[in-house]
Amino acid sequence: MKAYQVTEFSAPLVEQEVPTPEPLGTEVLVRVVHAGVCHSDLHIHDGYYSLAGGAKLDLLERGIRLPHTMGHELYGEVAAIGADVTGVSIGDRRLVYPWIGCGQCGACLAGNENVCIAPRSIGVFTPGAYADYCLVPNEKYLVDIGDLDPLVATPYSCSGVTVYSAISKALPIGNKEWLVIMGAGGLGLNAVAIAKALDVANVLVVDIDDSKLDAATEMGADAVLNPGTDDAVASLQEMTDGGPRAVVDTVGAESTANLGIAALLKGGRYVIVGLFGGGVTLSLPTIPLRAISVLGSYTGNLTELKALIELAKAGKVKPLPVSTRPLSEVSETLDELREGKIVGRTVLSN
Repeated sequence: MKAYQVTEFSAPLVEQEVPTPEPLGTEVLVRVVHAGVCHSDLHIHDGYYSLAGGAKLDLLERGIRLPHTMGHELYGEVAAIGADVTGVSIGDRRLVYPWIGCGQCGACLAGNENVCIAPRSIGVFTPGAYADYCLVPNEKYLVDIGDLDPLVATPYSCSGVTVYSAISKALPIGNKEWLVIMGAGGLGLNAVAIAKALDVANVLVVDIDDSKLDAATEMGADAVLNPGTDDAVASLQEMTDGGPRAVVDTVGAESTANLGIAALLKGGRYVIVGLFGGGVTLSLPTIPLRAISVLGSYTGNLTELKALIELAKAGKVKPLPVSTRPLSEVSETLDELREGKIVGRTVLSN
């Protein structure tokens, strides 16, 4: 089968012929129909995450091996099944939950495979969706999306469930209080739609790109802020009646973290999901004195993805702007994503 692989970090992906997997036992072979392009793919492509002080987290040390097939947002058709599979049939089309763990640790047994200490995430630690086929270890990771548009639903397996989980951690937010979302990329726009679906009354989006702020307004944001060169903290606090109850940071940069944490109300919550990189310095006494919480949130669990799909099926989640391209254009799409040229989400079709 054909696969577009990282053979050298930061180099263009290489189209290669690789063996087509044969499913055994509980495994399911899925023919890739749609594959979403996610910002975290850029970090895998680079081979590192940026840490504080210019340090780097080397992904080879984290367990990624080259050549590697990326792509963790996957909607596809069941092409073959192992002998122990009974719940799906060849030809069924499903969304794939990619955040798979070892299945044996405490986190996995509690249903939180996304925070497993020995992850087997599709497209991250195992071969992913930038290929003709992808092997899924168990049918339980295949999610029926009903009549949802597959192009819209494909990113729900990462950007959707990531912000659903983060917003769940940010709640409760009173009807007169504010949720601030840092960033109006694919994650941020999905966060607006999902926050509104979860009945958050007041949502403000912060971004430095006015075109993306326009998109956030279209998705239902009640207010937007381009921090520019003004006193962004004062502006944000003024627009949110003294400060937000919660911030969901879909960027994860030093600037967004510093702004989000500084603007919080007393007792507020800052939830970070973005992986842009860098570091922040916090005066420790201010954390208890302000009674703030700083929370990390990594993707979401299978139950949360299914809950999000049910919200979307009920018509409560406004669809994200999605463009589509052939899978063969994956390298060019990653370049455009890196340059900030993509509004909403791009989904590749095979």
